Parts: sequence; C-alpha cells; structure tokens
Amino acid sequence: MHSFGYRANALLTFAVTILALMCAMASLSDNFNSPSPTAEVQVLNINWFQKKPDGDDEVSLTLNISANLQTLFTWNTKQVFVFLAAEYETPKNGLNQVSLWDGIIPTKEHAKFWIHTTNKYRFIDQGSNLRGKGFNLTLHWHIMPKTGKMFADKIAMTGFRLPETYR
Repeated sequence: MHSFGYRANALLTFAVTILALMCAMASLSDNFNSPSPTAEVQVLNINWFQKKPDGDDEVSLTLNISANLQTLFTWNTKQVFVFLAAEYETPKNGLNQVSLWDGIIPTKEHAKFWIHTTNKYRFIDQGSNLRGKGFNLTLHWHIMPKTGKMFADKIAMTGFRLPETYR
C-alpha cells in the first residue's frame, strides 16, 4: 500500500491547504469592517520657534491628542501603529511631512486615549520656510493584522498656523 512517508506528506499538505484557506477567509473578513475612528488635536502652546545656526527653522509644540480608534480593531487585528504628522507646503516641495509623535496600540482597550505631550520628534524645516506657515496635523494609522494585508488611513485636522516671528 502507501508508505508512512507518503501518508504523512498527504496529511501535512492537507493541513497546510486548510490553514491557507482559513487565513484567506480571515483576511477577507476584514473587508466587511467599516471603521469610524475619531480624533482631535489641539496645539496648546508653541514652546519655542527659532532659527537654528545652520539656517533651519525648529518648532516645539505642546499638544493634546485625543482619539477613539476602537473601531479599527477586529478579531484579526494584532496591533495598530499610529503617528501624528505636521504637513505643509513649501515652494520647493508640494508636501512636507514631519512626524511629531507616534505609538503602538496593542489592544482595543488601549485604543481610546488622551495624551498631553510635547512633540516627541523635532519639528524642523530645512530652510526658513515655517514663519507664518499654515499647516495641518494629520493622525495616520496602520492596522497590522494577524493574517492578510496591512491597512492604512488618516484623519487630517486643518487650520493651524505658526507665528510670523521667531520666539
């Protein structure tokens, strides 16, 4: 009849096929989730706004970040990477993005948060392009699933402006 090796190979192939099918079904089930996250960012203070000796502008901000990202979590979500970016235009570049803060949200219970912080990363523009500049604060997130493709989206908050003079 069939040898032990042949039977073990058939069983392993069948198990891997079933596992692949289950992973594909799990990944496809995420397409039925329509999340509705909310976020709000407030700039409480501009701690300093200076021109560095090398000619670059640098800004330090105090921020309130509040978000409810619980709807991003499904049974297939491993974790969510979230970051806040300042986005603005300059004559040289149509879109400049500077990451100000980031975090990893491991569970749905941690996905509703309020943070009072200064920017974690330096807000620097290479040149003197920030004086009087309007900018958006955009909360980006990347959903890392247990199986399947990663999803990314964002919420943009507009209407922020830097001072005309250095402080």
